[in-house]
Amino acid sequence: MNMFHDMKKVVIITGETLSLREIHTVCCHDAPVTLSDEARERILASRRTVDELVKNGETVYGITTGFGKFSDVCITQDECKTLQRNLIVTHAVGAGEPFRRHVTRGIMLLRVNNLAKGYSGARLEIVETLIAMLNRGVTPVIPQKGSLGASGDLAPLAHMVLPMIGLGQAEYRGLVLPGAEAMARAGISTVELVAKEGLALINGTQAMTSAGALTVFDALELMESANIAAALTFEAHRGVVDALDERVHAIRPHWGQQETAKMLRHYLDGSGNVTRQGEIRVQDRYSLRCTPQVHGASWDALEYVKDRVETEMNAVTDNPIIFSDTMEGISGGNFHGQPMALAFDFLGIALAELADISERRIESLVNPSISGLPAFLVKNGGLNSGFMIVQYTAAALVSENKVLAHPASVDSIPSSGNQEDHVSMGTIAARKAQEILENLRRVIGMELMCACQAIDLQGGGTKLGVGTKAAYDTVRQVCDMLEEDRPLYEDINRCESLLRDGRLLSAVRSAYVEEA
Repeated sequence: MNMFHDMKKVVIITGETLSLREIHTVCCHDAPVTLSDEARERILASRRTVDELVKNGETVYGITTGFGKFSDVCITQDECKTLQRNLIVTHAVGAGEPFRRHVTRGIMLLRVNNLAKGYSGARLEIVETLIAMLNRGVTPVIPQKGSLGASGDLAPLAHMVLPMIGLGQAEYRGLVLPGAEAMARAGISTVELVAKEGLALINGTQAMTSAGALTVFDALELMESANIAAALTFEAHRGVVDALDERVHAIRPHWGQQETAKMLRHYLDGSGNVTRQGEIRVQDRYSLRCTPQVHGASWDALEYVKDRVETEMNAVTDNPIIFSDTMEGISGGNFHGQPMALAFDFLGIALAELADISERRIESLVNPSISGLPAFLVKNGGLNSGFMIVQYTAAALVSENKVLAHPASVDSIPSSGNQEDHVSMGTIAARKAQEILENLRRVIGMELMCACQAIDLQGGGTKLGVGTKAAYDTVRQVCDMLEEDRPLYEDINRCESLLRDGRLLSAVRSAYVEEA
């Protein structure tokens, strides 16, 4: 599974084909964006329909009526512009720290893709303004908290729109500026919203989907690294490889389980450390022996969430939906975030379990009654504490993940005078999954460090498999064997950085290219 890509490629927005890889490229590597010709035509047709509905005085939610509980209040043609501006300024009431830049870029990109489908009624000018902001690096300041995840991500998306109309704040070239100033410095004109456009910009699931999509992308790469860490622990424990036998996993044919076992066999190929059942012991502890079953279940979950996310990325989540072929504006519930809320709760649980079993493998390494190695993986124990508190921190992160993994989607608080009486809390689910991922990455970094130390203590560094040797060498480039106590947080940070920037995966993959 290779998620690397060409960072310079222009991403063409069609409304139909945006992928997880492309959103990562635009959000994290500032790849340029452009609209397809077909998308332009759909946007223009959709706008003509809205103009016709307004001209004919049709009663359509959010175009010629108020919002939420005010859906029965009629709005005149002369009031349409004021209605759309008021919608943005009153809904921009988010709280907390801003989303990180790459998540905000994802929010903008996903909104562009939604509008490009031609069911929202925004003018082409509005879509092109968002694209200009992406391409020239104007990033609205969007507080993370405040969305119920139904009626769309209203508060976050309203903050996205503020700089477009000359309000709010935006980051430009490293500076947080008033929205109008950021737009002016980038050479982008602000806009005046007309009928339907405020609603077309904020009624959707783009905040939760961006945060969740980028977490899924990172999680799929971290999944491989979790398998590498487990393989190193296999080496350190002289693990029984019979448990990885292809026949064992073929008769319980879950895809993730089979792929994990295959990957572990791949990394351990050529190892002189691993054993067969009965040589040293008959079987290993669950945290080692059941790695394919546990990691595999999480991998299956990640693939499921990826599928759900890519569907949502290319879906219409607006309300009302404009059907140009029949000249209708139909009010529905596509803004409801439940499909993403459930998926992101599942994502958080799957990631939390990877950290959970990794911490158990760390414990097995530092505990002399299990490993047979010096207590806490250090010589002269007592004077030296070694990796004792590394396991404490891993345990704390895992315990925190258990709290964060409580599903957000089981909660709902009615809003808008009970008109909107069931909401998804999907944005909270996405944000929690993101935090669980950060904790997981650090725990895996700790396992890498502990496994390499254990390998050194038993003198097994020269008998490693092809993949585990590449991983071991990469860790040892940034983190020396611990001979006596030193500040270990620096080592942990460096091991974590190997995961964050992809160096560990690159080194392991390259080892097989060189061998071939």
